[in-house]
Amino acid sequence: MPTTDATQALETLRRLQSKQELSIIKLSETITDPPEQGARQRASDASNSLLDGPTPVSLEADLAHYTELFAKLRFSYVEQVTKEKFIRAIVGDPPLIVTMQENSELEKCNAEAKAELKSLKQEVALMVTVLERRGRDLCQRYESIQLDTVKLQDLPEKTQELRARIEKLRSLQEISDANPNLNLPLAKTIGLVARRKAEHQELARELEALQAKVPRKRKEAERLRAELGSLEAKLHTSSAAAREAQRRKEAAALGGVADDLEQRARWWKASEEVLKQALSLKS
Repeated sequence: MPTTDATQALETLRRLQSKQELSIIKLSETITDPPEQGARQRASDASNSLLDGPTPVSLEADLAHYTELFAKLRFSYVEQVTKEKFIRAIVGDPPLIVTMQENSELEKCNAEAKAELKSLKQEVALMVTVLERRGRDLCQRYESIQLDTVKLQDLPEKTQELRARIEKLRSLQEISDANPNLNLPLAKTIGLVARRKAEHQELARELEALQAKVPRKRKEAERLRAELGSLEAKLHTSSAAAREAQRRKEAAALGGVADDLEQRARWWKASEEVLKQALSLKS
């Protein structure tokens, strides 16, 4: 399993780091606190201020500070030794007399020593440059390892999150298989979204128009409801009268005695016929 491999690699890396820990403070202990000086307080203000939190920049500044101090110390030492030798040569018994030949040989020896010293300085400078470059390279690699360690610590959790996302995408894929619109390419999907937005806007405008008509339609509905109530009342009355008339008609058809309404209707009908005949005779 990838998660198991990542966990094992993380444990191995932690075990190696616990065995050999690198830090600027430990690397600078041999410079800042030599064993022979013990707990002696350093007199330089610049050095004391840089001991609290050594960094590459502070160590470089400390190196420049010590280089300047050693240059001054060497000059003072050479000056003091030269004065001491000169005084001893003058006050000695017998006095030390140096010939021109000895001076020439001494100058020749000094030139050779200076050339050798210059060559050694160049070698040391080259070595320092290589060490600085290698140190920076190692520092970058160490920082990269630290970042990779942090990423490796977050890897199991991210793996679980990715697996959950994969399962979710698989479920969405199953849903999209049932709906062809979910499997469209990007251009067609954008076009479909634009059409759906246009339809939504059109429906929104229609809804606003219908909502504006709601008060008037409500009043019409109330008026029609009132008219319907009166018509229903008339319908009930007419239905009752029709049922009563039907009942009486059926009773008369069965040989029963006609009610006053039917008799009065026959009488009015007969009277109408008589009047029509009378009017026709007069004409």
